[in-house]
Amino acid sequence: MHFYIYLLLGAINAWAFLLCGWDKFLAVHHKRRIRERTLLLLAFLFGAAGLFAGMLIFHHKTKDSKFMPWVPLLFLGQLALVAWAWPKFF
Repeated sequence: MHFYIYLLLGAINAWAFLLCGWDKFLAVHHKRRIRERTLLLLAFLFGAAGLFAGMLIFHHKTKDSKFMPWVPLLFLGQLALVAWAWPKFF
């Protein structure tokens, strides 16, 4: 059961990371972009680590007030929640 939880969290974070990179590519080439609410929804669904890593690596959305500082704070909150729940459930 734990394997599937790890797999799901890894997939959500990988998807958020890749979408951040893809959105940066689209922005550079002046193409239609990915909605901000899609990126924020993925971050809210425990994909904040992937989105934050994508923001730092691709230098994307780092000056947007909807993303900075909210995504890093959401990541820290999710990290604290996992640290709290780990001994109880895993």
